Amino acid sequence: MEKMKSILLPKPNPQQQMRDWQRRLRQECRNIERQIRDVQREEKGVQKAIREAAKRNDMGSAKALAKEIVQSRRAVNRLHENKAQMNSISMHLGESVAIARTVGHLSKSAEVMKLVNNLMKAPQMAATMQEFSKEMTKAGVIEEMVNDAVDNALDSEDLEEETEEEVDKVLTEIAGETAAQLPEAARKEKIQQPLRAKDSAHEEEAIAEGADEEEELEEIRARLARVRS
Repeated sequence: MEKMKSILLPKPNPQQQMRDWQRRLRQECRNIERQIRDVQREEKGVQKAIREAAKRNDMGSAKALAKEIVQSRRAVNRLHENKAQMNSISMHLGESVAIARTVGHLSKSAEVMKLVNNLMKAPQMAATMQEFSKEMTKAGVIEEMVNDAVDNALDSEDLEEETEEEVDKVLTEIAGETAAQLPEAARKEKIQQPLRAKDSAHEEEAIAEGADEEEELEEIRARLARVRS
């Protein structure tokens, strides 16, 4: 019965199909814009937490939170890139409409194929773009392609060094002079630890406070991970 329905239903003409793809691409772009706003809103809270951690000389937490900000900003940059590529796909599809009016069918586009393939490698876009890929392949806009994952293992060491530099920049940007004194602050914390241990009441208080800070840190990380995904 379903097969009979699909046979009876008229196929959408090239212009209708293009408009439908462009409408869905615009919706995806709006979703990306919303996600960017969510990440940036969460970042403001993380910046406040970094300043508070720096004031109490808890530079370990400050640095961990700064790393979260670095990862979030990278995620935002990737989202902007994804949005730009989707806008580019929509533009190329619009240009293809004029050709379709002349020849009566959709022509293959190497540029659209390249952009779709790039977006399929983005985890957040993979499922959506796989669906687009199937539809566009069926319509003859692109050829069937294999999503070849790029192995970045060789770049991991360089990326880690780059991350450390970015973390230091974020700490300086947000915590200012306190962050610049990171080694000294860390040493002070180590020196103060045995002194606090002499007083059991102070020690219990420090442990409780440290547990609360760790719990808060994990909560912030979890919120950032949710808005980045």
